Amino acid sequence: MTRTIVASATREIIIGFDQPFCVIGERINPTGRKKLAAEMAAGDFSTVERDALAQVAAGATMLDVNAGVTAVNPNETEPPLLVKTLEIVQGLVDVPLSIDSSVTAAIEAGLRVAKGRPLVNSVTGEEEKLEAILPLVKKYNVPVVAISNDETGISEDPDVRFEVARKIVQRAADYGIPAHDIVVDPLVMPIGAMGTAGRQVFQLLRRLREELKVNTTCGLSNISFGLPHRHGINAAFIPMVIGAGMTSAIMNPCRPQEMEAVRGANVLTGNDPNCSEWIMTYRDYKPGAETGPVAAAPGGGSGRRGGREGRRRAGV
Repeated sequence: MTRTIVASATREIIIGFDQPFCVIGERINPTGRKKLAAEMAAGDFSTVERDALAQVAAGATMLDVNAGVTAVNPNETEPPLLVKTLEIVQGLVDVPLSIDSSVTAAIEAGLRVAKGRPLVNSVTGEEEKLEAILPLVKKYNVPVVAISNDETGISEDPDVRFEVARKIVQRAADYGIPAHDIVVDPLVMPIGAMGTAGRQVFQLLRRLREELKVNTTCGLSNISFGLPHRHGINAAFIPMVIGAGMTSAIMNPCRPQEMEAVRGANVLTGNDPNCSEWIMTYRDYKPGAETGPVAAAPGGGSGRRGGREGRRRAGV
């Protein structure tokens, strides 16, 4: 059984088919959040701190950390800002982190200060990215998100996206990186723009699980981009992708409707033994009242376990 191990200084989490779904909190990302970007650029991390604590309280298993506040000289400005953000977040919470950047220098700077075993987010099938990121993944012995696009862009053909994923897994093996340390993002397309997007990702997930035997992730809210009442679509999508084999997602854990879908799917897949997490979270549930951040992250503290255009829309 494929198991991807991530860890903070104090907690080890396993991403896997036989584990509770890994919720990677998306909120510490200034992309599309002008106020947050301005705060971080000015050295104000109060929103980062609130978002870190709120996401973990709401049930996040991991937190994605991005510090891309500007496209101006990112190779110079982003590494120190990402380091500062990571240090603040890991000083507040004990969940594993995902180091999220399209800047290679920022990823390496983050890896030098991150405690435990973080997830690198991300590498693509582009030769330049493979040659820059895979040596870092090997050097620091960490897992990496592999995004299924290359120099040709994001293909609408799921077979092409599968072959890009296969290429990344094979190239990683050339560096001595095992498949269980590759978490593939098959790229979820907006269902409002492509009516087959749901069926495509379900098909891809099954192939990635059965043929490449890798864990998977996505920017969850991409599926509902451009539609009204996005959280209803997201909540319906969650158990369907879990049923197809997805093992993690970058998402907003502070949305009760979506977290209910995650926890319900964990129960129905047998990854919430004795329904204990569900019972602990909802034993005082009253109809008509939303359940807020009252539970620990799914899986608790015991052995289990988040430059992409689509996921940059997350949280819109």
